[in-house]
Amino acid sequence: RQQKWKRSVSTQAKMPPCDFVPEKYKSYPYERMQKIREQYIVPSLRMYYKKPLLLHQGHMQWLFDYEGRRYLDLFAGIVTVSVGHCHPKVTMATQKQLSRLWHTTNIYMHPSIHEYAEKLTSLLPDPLKVVYLTNSGSEANDLAMFMARLHTRSFDIISLRGAYHGGSPYTLGLTSLGPYKHGVANGFGCTTTMLPDVFRGPWGGNRCRDSPVQTVRKCSCPEGACHAKDQYIEQFKDTLNTSVPKTVAGFIAEPIQGVNGAVQYPRNFLKEAYRLVRERGGLCISDEVQTGFGRTGSHFWGFQTHNVVPDIVTLAKGIGNGFPMAAVVTTKEIAGSLAQNLHINTFGGSPLACVVGAAVLDVGRMEDGLQKNSEDVGTYMLLELAKLRDKFEIIGDVRGKGLMIGVEMVTDKDSRCPLPAEEVDQIWEDCKDMGVLIGRGGLYNQTFRIKPPMCITKKDVDFAVEVFRTALERHMERA
Repeated sequence: RQQKWKRSVSTQAKMPPCDFVPEKYKSYPYERMQKIREQYIVPSLRMYYKKPLLLHQGHMQWLFDYEGRRYLDLFAGIVTVSVGHCHPKVTMATQKQLSRLWHTTNIYMHPSIHEYAEKLTSLLPDPLKVVYLTNSGSEANDLAMFMARLHTRSFDIISLRGAYHGGSPYTLGLTSLGPYKHGVANGFGCTTTMLPDVFRGPWGGNRCRDSPVQTVRKCSCPEGACHAKDQYIEQFKDTLNTSVPKTVAGFIAEPIQGVNGAVQYPRNFLKEAYRLVRERGGLCISDEVQTGFGRTGSHFWGFQTHNVVPDIVTLAKGIGNGFPMAAVVTTKEIAGSLAQNLHINTFGGSPLACVVGAAVLDVGRMEDGLQKNSEDVGTYMLLELAKLRDKFEIIGDVRGKGLMIGVEMVTDKDSRCPLPAEEVDQIWEDCKDMGVLIGRGGLYNQTFRIKPPMCITKKDVDFAVEVFRTALERHMERA
């Protein structure tokens, strides 16, 4: 179907075809939507773009606005739409359950929570076999902190600088990105340690990370050694020796940092950090909210890429393909610590949520082979973006694994200074105007976050990369 409008920025890239035809938009006019937003919706819920998008419908990797314009979605509702917008098999399973039973709470048995718990835990290694279902990632991480403290009878929890683990009052102490911090007391019992960032940190080279694309920083380490990893572990030891008691409740880390722009650590860093924490009696928590469910390509869970088994795993976002659900998976022993007193969750593990979760697992893992697609298409995209990095001085780093990708923008490769926000904004806006939606992240909002639905194709990648190239060339012309 040929589009009958002209985009404000033109590109020679041809948007791949899509047979899906959206319904006609019938709700309020754009201007009325804007007024409602200004009057009735809390202003902290900020919107993307100078002229925010009014989206109407979605289909797999595509989004459609109120005027019928089609966009390639490379951000997936903040890394949430895992198998595709309105995936027909997930939609069908949801519709079937909607007419049967929505809600009972978990005070009664219903089939879907038991079927889903068995299916989900079968994908996790021993002894991670007990699940507590919740509604959001912040809630899951909040509960993981609570469990760790109850079980160890210690209080202090360590996280990495640059981490995002939620915005609730409890998890805000673990989140270590200034823009998310509010001027109220938070972080009691939470300690941050140096982020082992091999691009922006003091140490790092071009053999450090588990990615098809390495940094442009030179590496002089002999085979089998990693100076950067050793130095970052020394910093971790320093935190343990100076900032926390002799015993700790735990350590939480994302296998790849999400909000901070797909930051990856040196190989074996997490493995050594886990060992050091366990020596202090602490539990190791893997925040899989963004890296789980096959997004990294080579493995189903992000922690598997580090060759570790955590004590607690938290899941959200891609678990429900956009449906609000999350989970904490742990061992029987740790879960037992929560049973000392009452602890309930009204909506967690509802019949509807569990059916959605089961359908997402079936589609992603067993039917559509999306983990393999993440590896193949993600690697292809990383390598194509690396070609742009080599061509444009303002691309400092391309990194990631599978379909969890970051492109960090800089003034120049030598200084690694973040590209000014207004310049990043214009590149970002141009991509949107040419039909590609990309996320943003990093401490200075300088990193493009590319984490699309895992059903995208190499043709979609070719289109997106060409659009990005055009936006970069336009930036150079402006400069």
